Amino acid sequence: MIRVVAPSRVHFGLFRVPKAGETELGARAFGGVGLMVEHPGVVVTVKPADSWQFEGLLASRAQVFATRFVLALPEDRRRPFQILVERCPPEHTGLGVGTQLGLAVAKALAVASGEGELPSAELAARVGRGERSAIGVHGFDWGGLLVDAGKLPQEEVSPLLARVALPDAWRVVLFTLPVAAGWHSHHERRAFATASGGDPDSLRHLTESAIVPAAQSGDIDAFGAAVHEFNQKAGEPFSAAQGGAYASPEIAALIDEVRTCGVRGVGQSSWGPTVFAVAPDSDAALSLVQRFRSRVPCFVTRVSPGHRVERS
Repeated sequence: MIRVVAPSRVHFGLFRVPKAGETELGARAFGGVGLMVEHPGVVVTVKPADSWQFEGLLASRAQVFATRFVLALPEDRRRPFQILVERCPPEHTGLGVGTQLGLAVAKALAVASGEGELPSAELAARVGRGERSAIGVHGFDWGGLLVDAGKLPQEEVSPLLARVALPDAWRVVLFTLPVAAGWHSHHERRAFATASGGDPDSLRHLTESAIVPAAQSGDIDAFGAAVHEFNQKAGEPFSAAQGGAYASPEIAALIDEVRTCGVRGVGQSSWGPTVFAVAPDSDAALSLVQRFRSRVPCFVTRVSPGHRVERS
């Protein structure tokens, strides 16, 4: 049996949102910054079977990913497996579930089929992930803080620009507000179609001059301030669809309130409704949970070093 344990993805925002129909030569689209966390994570197991079987959470999505991956294999390596999704957070909560599930399924099948050394970018291309952001794609392999360079028209997956292993003491608190998670499918397409403004040069400069250096030096206050600023600015192009820099007034209010507790690196992950807070240590993280858990589901997690494969 092959068991793949994959992290979850927290996304701070995109560098550049291309205009509809834009084909500017040499201009990279999307890109951005984010990090990988251990929980809630995705766990997938694969074992040989007489016929294909798909069980557990999001089994139908796992079947789609498995089919795409197997069709890319030579015919002599195509054999049936039982695939069980043991653990998986709800979709469309800002944690990159689709990409992590697709990569976990692909990795497990790759190992079981003798192609276990395939990098995450190749796995993503085979199962159809990485259309825009590649934070979760590269984060599956490498974990930590990641900077996605952005995607050229001819690239299947955008390249990784930088990766930083954050200090071991740092913790991430995830809050999931009980508001509608409607930012996917046609809602997401509409948000991109109506996006306007933004300053990609400023966001790239903020990443290179503040976020990455602060992460490398372990300066939690400078890191948090820069991440919060980045997250807010990256949300502004979507104001027409969101009604502001964040997906709802409730998210904006929670971000402001968490920051009054002294934790500066607070923002909305992707489209929400998950809000993240990067804390300096376990005590600070648990203090946040104790303060907010009666009103908002929340928990503490660690920064992930990437996926792992277990064999039995």
